[in-house]
Amino acid sequence: MNLDFDVDPLFSWYVVLLAVSGIALLVIGAVNLGGLKAGWRFLNVLVGLGFAGYAYYLAFVFDGASYVLFFKAFILPVVLIANAVKALVTRPQAPAAPAAPPYQPYQPYQPYQPNAQYPQQGAPYPPGGHYPQQGAQYPQPAPYQAAPAAPYQPPAPPQG
Repeated sequence: MNLDFDVDPLFSWYVVLLAVSGIALLVIGAVNLGGLKAGWRFLNVLVGLGFAGYAYYLAFVFDGASYVLFFKAFILPVVLIANAVKALVTRPQAPAAPAAPPYQPYQPYQPYQPNAQYPQQGAPYPPGGHYPQQGAQYPQPAPYQAAPAAPYQPPAPPQG
């Protein structure tokens, strides 16, 4: 294991920060805590796998003598985590579904309104009987029956 805080604390803290960022992004992407859309969750998982994998590589596989620290790489996890926190904070404030318009009772002798709404599901039928009563039975049409075919008659011989 390459983590030794006494010999090279900067490298060790870099690896720890990579691992923590990667695991945090994996958790945010895998568990939909803040109502993130699927694309953002996929990006969180992808970047989290990259960071956690690179931390594993540096901690257990890396044998080189020199390395380069990319502290600018930590901007992306900060942005992704801030986006998840923003989605978590704004989720409860999402607008509720619009309320259904109130049921208008049937009024005969009113002018035709082409943009009028249909009666709501389960609303009582209007007086006057313009709608069929609930549970009304309608006669079934007779099943289709083809007319009987005429018997075959050969054509008449040509007259000549």
